[in-house]
Amino acid sequence: MQYIELKEKLNEYVVFTSQDINKVDALFYRSRLNDWQDKGYIKKIRRGYYMFADQNLNEAVLFCVANKIYLPSYISFEMALSNYGLIPESVYGITSATSNKTNRFKTEIGEFIYHHLKPELLFGYELITLGGISYKMANIEKTILDYFYINSHLKTEADFSELRINEEEFNSKVNKDKLMKYLNSFNNKSLERRINKFLKYINYVNA
Repeated sequence: MQYIELKEKLNEYVVFTSQDINKVDALFYRSRLNDWQDKGYIKKIRRGYYMFADQNLNEAVLFCVANKIYLPSYISFEMALSNYGLIPESVYGITSATSNKTNRFKTEIGEFIYHHLKPELLFGYELITLGGISYKMANIEKTILDYFYINSHLKTEADFSELRINEEEFNSKVNKDKLMKYLNSFNNKSLERRINKFLKYINYVNA
């Protein structure tokens, strides 16, 4: 199979694997992938995962890549906090939750960071589609809980202050019933105490 043929058959893929190629050409020689990388036709994201070099890069594409190259996973933690306007800083690296082991991949299109959660805690995410690109991201309530869960050092008002959470955005966007329902699902008393202390700190009033 020539590169042009492959491009036509897999053009809708943001990320494709050698298995995807085999589905359209069972006799494909994997050595061709190295040739196409050398010629700048494709980019290797991590072992076994590729994208076409002319793919436009934007947040939706990067989030989709993050979902695809390490399964199962969804966008959460700092990246989702920034996406929801809860923290003012731009975030270095695409952060995701996974039931796989904690890992990170430095690639030519960005750094992808994964934090382990127990399989039963992989809930509270939504499938979002932008510009025809789909990706999974934690909703705002689950993002907050995920972040506090892996950052167990966040206990004091000084710790909370350093987060620089936008109180106005928090109060207008976070649903208390959903937050409490999710919090109960964690079944973690320490997390419950820290979240309640944090809510008091930011004067959370959403009913």
